[in-house]
Amino acid sequence: MFETLSDRLTSVFSSLRGKGRLSEEDIQTTAREIRLALLEADVALPVVREFISRVKERARGEEVSKALNPAQQVIKIVNEELVEILGGETRQIRFAKHPPTVIMLAGLQGAGKTTLAGKLARWLAADRNTPLLVAADLQRPNAVTQLQVVGERAGSPVFAPEPGNGVGDPVEVARDSIDHARRNNHNVVIIDTAGRLGVDTEMMQQAADIRDAVSPDEIVFVVDAMIGQDAVNTAQAFLDGVGYDAVALTKLDGDARGGAALSIRHITGRPIMFASTGEKVEDFDLFHPDRMASRILDMGDVLTLIEQAQRTFDEAEVEKMASTMASDDDFTLDDFLQQMAMVRKLGPIGNLLGMMPGMGQMREQIEGIDDKDLDRIQAIIQSMTPGERANPKSINGSRRLRIANGSGTQVSDVNSLVTRFFEAQKMMRKMKSGGGMPGMPGMPGMPGAGGGGGGGRKKGRKGKKGKKGKQRSGNPLKARQQEAEREAERKRRQEEGGQEMPQLPPGLGGGAGGSTLPPGLGGPNMPDLSDFEFPKDK
Repeated sequence: MFETLSDRLTSVFSSLRGKGRLSEEDIQTTAREIRLALLEADVALPVVREFISRVKERARGEEVSKALNPAQQVIKIVNEELVEILGGETRQIRFAKHPPTVIMLAGLQGAGKTTLAGKLARWLAADRNTPLLVAADLQRPNAVTQLQVVGERAGSPVFAPEPGNGVGDPVEVARDSIDHARRNNHNVVIIDTAGRLGVDTEMMQQAADIRDAVSPDEIVFVVDAMIGQDAVNTAQAFLDGVGYDAVALTKLDGDARGGAALSIRHITGRPIMFASTGEKVEDFDLFHPDRMASRILDMGDVLTLIEQAQRTFDEAEVEKMASTMASDDDFTLDDFLQQMAMVRKLGPIGNLLGMMPGMGQMREQIEGIDDKDLDRIQAIIQSMTPGERANPKSINGSRRLRIANGSGTQVSDVNSLVTRFFEAQKMMRKMKSGGGMPGMPGMPGMPGAGGGGGGGRKKGRKGKKGKKGKQRSGNPLKARQQEAEREAERKRRQEEGGQEMPQLPPGLGGGAGGSTLPPGLGGPNMPDLSDFEFPKDK
């Protein structure tokens, strides 16, 4: 959604890089470009004015003039002001002291209230809640049926005593749902109310009557993020007519400019609490202002990616894969297939890559990624026999033809996959043996130095008398055990009056700071200097 705004801001900041100091002209030019970028993104004019005023004021202050890198300070200021406009902090649900917690959804017809109700129910259930969906939209044709379908997809029960389609009293349904929730031990009630194609008195009155009947703990205004400036007017009308506590933005995966998200919070004073980013019931989460600002500025959203992986991956699967990676066995095509299946659970590959920092500059390449390519790879591997997956070197010409025919692909596709797999296997071997990441130059006395990773090791661990130092295991668990034993030995030597060996800085080896370098350049693969015998100066 924020692609246009992100591209414009990235272009503005690229012109600042390399400047030792910022002149008044630089500040004015930058502010003007940011103003145009925000207006093109359909952000409300009052929001733009205040935003630009704050950025210019802080850019002229001491935090920029005394900074070593003024350009980076300006980017930091813009990021902080974006976070402030978007709400500052993440807004959490306020649960009732005495269940059930009642959440009432309000908004225009077509904003996506019914679908969002199901997504919210699934999201709450994942956190060990027992939500109940309430069909209080009795005007729109088939609204009750739609909520029942959505509830089935979300795995949440639906309270629907009336058929809808103009039949039934929505206020009575909402009131009865509270008693039903108490009797059936539902700790959260989500009420889906009726919407209209425009703001009108009848709709406002019905929503106000439901509010008075159930006294909701949270009233959430659901707004379509793609309607632009009109979203602000609608939000204000609902605030005056019904009142609400927070906002939920839907259709954030659309191609609109995103001005509504940057305007609603500032105009109404109500925080954005939820964001719906797709059509699936799992495409829903809390709205994090700091992460959204990072996405807009092409800084990525790694925290969301990590949380998504934690929710998706089974702990047993992760431990099994970690033990496989740490073992001395070769990386096989079965391992590769399992890894690919785990990644596919996270969603489209393009979306995952889009959360990485700097990916905005590679948007065209990311959009060109087709998940069907992964399906093709999966078909090729599954067309192999178990023996061929364990030992790809046995796949000769006739076998490749058979695999290609079985997977509906070309022999060239099979050749390409096998070739790339051998490269990945070689990389895994190098990482397990402490050779570091491919392309990382080795360092004298470190694993990976001297070409194959063995020459530097032998030279560094052989002292003046030709004694061989202790070898480290490629297994991280064994390496940590060895490190603990060596640390205990060092302390024993110190207590006996031995000379203390110089320690490496944190992040280089097994120090207190841990390793911050790639495998092979620190951590358990870092040589222990206490095992070296240094030649005396001549």
